[in-house]
Amino acid sequence: MTALSLRLFLAMLHTQELLAGYLGARLGLYEALDRGPADVGELCARTGIDARYAREWLEQQAVAGFIEVDDVAAAPERRVYRLPPGHAEVLLASDSPLSLVSLTMLPLGGVAGALPALLEAYRTGAGVPDEVYGDDWRHGHSGANRSLFTYALPGWLSSSLPEIHQRLTAAPSRIADVGCGAGWAAIALARAYPLAEVDGYDLDAPTLAAADANAAAAGVADRVRFHRRDAADPELAGRYDLVCVFDALHEMSQPVSVLRACRRLRGDGGAVLVLDAKVAHRFVAPGDEIERFQYATSVLHCLPAGLAGPGSTATGTVLRPAQVRRFATEAGYADVQIVPVDDRFHRLYHLTG
Repeated sequence: MTALSLRLFLAMLHTQELLAGYLGARLGLYEALDRGPADVGELCARTGIDARYAREWLEQQAVAGFIEVDDVAAAPERRVYRLPPGHAEVLLASDSPLSLVSLTMLPLGGVAGALPALLEAYRTGAGVPDEVYGDDWRHGHSGANRSLFTYALPGWLSSSLPEIHQRLTAAPSRIADVGCGAGWAAIALARAYPLAEVDGYDLDAPTLAAADANAAAAGVADRVRFHRRDAADPELAGRYDLVCVFDALHEMSQPVSVLRACRRLRGDGGAVLVLDAKVAHRFVAPGDEIERFQYATSVLHCLPAGLAGPGSTATGTVLRPAQVRRFATEAGYADVQIVPVDDRFHRLYHLTG
């Protein structure tokens, strides 16, 4: 077997195992096993799935090493399965940095459902709206950066952007999160800065509903509000001490217009931060695992989604620092600084002037 054929076989195997994991995530099977060990009948009773399918899924998961079985020689219906120590943290959605279900499993359902539209888009040059990717992509995408925002973002501000941190700490302040998604960044900022009020702006109603629920569950709904509204609305100009665009600019059809709107949103002395993909400064091939991940995400979602809007710049996930600077210059900023933060997948930019 050649190196490439082996690589493709392993890619197929891993894809199949991720899709089986998708079934476990969407059907609540991992959550059921997190409640305690179960045989086929007990898993069916907890989840309502069919017994024959339950048996096959449990056996596949044990063969793949996702779960454990107590006695491989027992009759199929008597085998007891459990999540090994530490696996629940990976396989269940949470704010843990180890939780990968949102990043690795849920988006697969969205991409699979969108494949017919992607084939047509690649032939015609049209875009593929996010609605086509459906709830699986929406939930997976919105949860992918949850731990980053919860645990890393506040520390980045305090250690690498002390002037912004001081402004948000010392007095009542207002923060705008443009393209806020499910609200995890807004919630993290509200928790880190008790004197701040945070407004999230997005255009996707189901995502905003999830954001409202997340803020309520986090106990910050009195200071975090989400709006289905264009952040370029002139009525919003000059309101904010901090304006953020987190992991969203590369998907926006008109990034220059968005950055121009962010510049108008900030008040005197306010700041604009952009978090986006960490990719090589110039095209390299072959690339490392991160570059491969970013390009594959672009091919399957971010470029098609960005092309769905009018007048699209067709940016895609691979938004290099030089392109960020060009967008910012066109939007009227004087300078773009790369903030020194430690993350494998993202860069943080501070736009000034």
